[in-house]
Amino acid sequence: MLYTLKSKAGELLKDKIAVEILEKYVPGITKNPLVTLAKQMPLEKILTLPQAKQAGITEEMLTKLLDEINARKK
Repeated sequence: MLYTLKSKAGELLKDKIAVEILEKYVPGITKNPLVTLAKQMPLEKILTLPQAKQAGITEEMLTKLLDEINARKK
């Protein structure tokens, strides 16, 4: 399954490859307690949250991250 901005955060958090790459781009993100609140949200929705902006998470970053995850899954 390839990930997109419509994928839910919880889907990525269940994937070891995705977690490894998420941590590379945003260290500590998978251990952040706020992530549990966002598990059911699509990634594109998370981009609108102030907490995402504070963490420096942008659409460009997420697209690059998803491209890397998807490339490793092929």
